[in-house]
Amino acid sequence: MPAARNNRIYDTCKIMNKTIFKTCLLFLSLPAGAFAQTPNWQNMDLAKDGFFGISTEKAYDQLLKGKSPKPVIVAVIDAGVDTNHEDLKAILWHNLKPKPFDNGTYGWSFIGSAKGNVHYDNLELTRQVRQYELRDTSKLSSSDLSAYHAEKQSLQKQFTDAERTEKGMHGFIAVLDTVVAHIGKADPAAADFRAYQPRNGAEAHICKTMDNILQGQADYLTFRAEDLDPSYQHFKEQADYQLNTAYDPRPIVGDDYFNSKERNYGSPDVMGPDAEHGTHVSGIIAAVRNNGIGMNGIADDVQIMAIRAVPDGDERDKDIANAIRYAADHGAKVINMSFGKPYSQDKKAVDEAVNYALKKDVLLVQAAGNDNADIDTAANFPSRRFLNGKEAGAWIVVGASGPRADSTLKAGFSNYGKTAVDVFAPGVQIYSCIPGSKYAYFDGTSMASPVVAGLAALIREYYPKLKAPEVKAIILQSIVSSPFLKNDCRTSGVVNAYNALQLAAEYE
Repeated sequence: MPAARNNRIYDTCKIMNKTIFKTCLLFLSLPAGAFAQTPNWQNMDLAKDGFFGISTEKAYDQLLKGKSPKPVIVAVIDAGVDTNHEDLKAILWHNLKPKPFDNGTYGWSFIGSAKGNVHYDNLELTRQVRQYELRDTSKLSSSDLSAYHAEKQSLQKQFTDAERTEKGMHGFIAVLDTVVAHIGKADPAAADFRAYQPRNGAEAHICKTMDNILQGQADYLTFRAEDLDPSYQHFKEQADYQLNTAYDPRPIVGDDYFNSKERNYGSPDVMGPDAEHGTHVSGIIAAVRNNGIGMNGIADDVQIMAIRAVPDGDERDKDIANAIRYAADHGAKVINMSFGKPYSQDKKAVDEAVNYALKKDVLLVQAAGNDNADIDTAANFPSRRFLNGKEAGAWIVVGASGPRADSTLKAGFSNYGKTAVDVFAPGVQIYSCIPGSKYAYFDGTSMASPVVAGLAALIREYYPKLKAPEVKAIILQSIVSSPFLKNDCRTSGVVNAYNALQLAAEYE
């Protein structure tokens, strides 16, 4: 899902209901007055430009001129990609040797069929509780019964919180709309809320809340009630779909869901009902460079393979395993995985697919997640640690960094881990493609991961003899270290394209 942040909405959420925090973090865009939005800052150089980017432009200017790249296929496993986008059409992979079950032009969808597409799905927690309840719970083993009760309790709490927050936000937005209407401005400023004379207690609460949010900030900063709509919709979708055990969209796909060996299912529709997230990710990796429109991707000779396997809800392990196998079978050398969840239903199937991809010299790049959690201890799937205790070698886990070399370098939402996270990469206010040949700023480790995937592809373009483990080693050894990340990842630094390409030349 898109991961964008609005600091004022974040503060509103804290005042209204703490459980809204994550949604505000994930769905809303930062106001221009709060942060100087700078397109392409992720590709800039800290010394030259003052932004803690990865020095991509410096690398092109000083290291890559006159060199000829070799095309590299990057698989984007996501919710969908807009194959008509003006800045992506030229770099989409085409399936030249389709098989009967994968005759898609640009990739494949494992969450659709001729019947339609899965848009919403449950959280994995919801599916696990439903699976227990479909059995005779009185006959569960003691360990299963204990797990069922714990998961049921967690699910019920999340559902109650989502339902309560949805109702609370609905009321808040309704009163805020009324106040804004009486103020008479579409975008009222802080001073307008302070000057307004509330007609009842609810309006007084709204005005006080807005004053608390904007206190000490410039009076020209404005606030719109509709800024809260994405958060409201998120909690409604949680209650209706993600946390609802009665909702199961899988019949749309028509597969034998519990047969993890099944491969031949799906649809050629790689766009799906909501391609915003995957389109944004794809643009970061490879949007056409220097064409006078939109923005510049990191890699200049990439083919994006679109694989749809991530719904609005938690992805399913069977689909992710098949997506990884599809990418490996069709020539991808880098796979971007900007998704994750705290439960895994069939990790064995994913482990087997990862091993399959590693044998085909594929590098996997994974977003660390957006819960500001230490994933050294918090469960986070997919995981490079196999069930047998070993680890996938050619796998990079990426946290999100900001544009400044100060205490804000680690993005406030980003997961971290001294051993679980490898590196950080730009993931705050990243400008990239969205459907309809449009562009937007998003935040998230979902944006940081494709920065590293793009860098990996760039290295493999110009140094095609390097193997996936070598590319990983180069990326990790060429970081720009920072004391502000010393306890947050293995390398204590942000990836850097200029340094990486210099090191790659030495490797080859």
